[in-house]
Amino acid sequence: MGAMSVRTESTAPHRAGFACFVGRPNAGKSTLTNALVGTKVAITSNRPQTTRHTVRGIVHRPDAQLVLVDTPGLHKPRTLLGERLNDIVRTTWSEVDVIGFCLPADQKIGPGDRYIASELAEIKKTPKVAIVTKTDLVDSKALATQLIAIDRLGKELGIEWAEIIPVSAVGDQQISLLADLLVPLLPESPALYPEGDLTDEPEQVMVAELIREAALEGVRDELPHSIAVVVEEMLPREDRPADKPLLDIHANVYIERPSQKGIIIGPKGKRLKEVGTKSRKHIEALLGTPVFLDLHVKVAKDWQRDPKQLRKLGF
Repeated sequence: MGAMSVRTESTAPHRAGFACFVGRPNAGKSTLTNALVGTKVAITSNRPQTTRHTVRGIVHRPDAQLVLVDTPGLHKPRTLLGERLNDIVRTTWSEVDVIGFCLPADQKIGPGDRYIASELAEIKKTPKVAIVTKTDLVDSKALATQLIAIDRLGKELGIEWAEIIPVSAVGDQQISLLADLLVPLLPESPALYPEGDLTDEPEQVMVAELIREAALEGVRDELPHSIAVVVEEMLPREDRPADKPLLDIHANVYIERPSQKGIIIGPKGKRLKEVGTKSRKHIEALLGTPVFLDLHVKVAKDWQRDPKQLRKLGF
């Protein structure tokens, strides 16, 4: 054993802050997030958010806490909604402490990447890190070419990359290296979230919202607010081949009074079936995977006036 350097806790200040990963679809953003956070995903709810953004994951380290937040994809706006989304993206970019721009190693830099990079160039203050993902798919020569191209892209647009980091989410070492390089870019701060939290599980909330929307369609007059939806669990179906995944979603639709049950279920269960079909399509579009949706209607007596019920229903 050679000499060891021992770092005591007191020497390095604790850092904590927010990062977001950007990049065109399948640039490897979510794989990267999952690799950084690890597989354990705890659900936290009803805690006042320290951020207005959806938290995708939290990396807890002795010296730092890195909170990964979501940004909706940035795209050339064709609609008002598109512009609105892009405004949200830009706001998020200027509010986080570091932006990771993901570019896959196995694809040449294309117009989509350029568009995002040119928007990033406008956000002056936030440090930007170029992350080359999927490096396990290319040889060292191709990787070197991509690194040079990214360096050039930065120079061309006036972006000063804080780092250019090649990673493969398949290899743990590079992932911890990525965390090591992101941490110094965060402000000094105590932890922002308790140790156990890993994400606030936005998917479940969004899925519940889509089911609620579908359930209310056409019966808003009769049941304006008295529907709450709780997603009890979302689990990948066992024994499915990797290329044919299926997600089982079990959800309960809560209403206030037994008399409302018939309205939701409809004659011979027809209405509930429609609710299931409709929301399943939206959920599959949201999650990008086939879904088996199991819906049950339950009566939670006067839940709107009962704080205990409300808490259980996630309000």
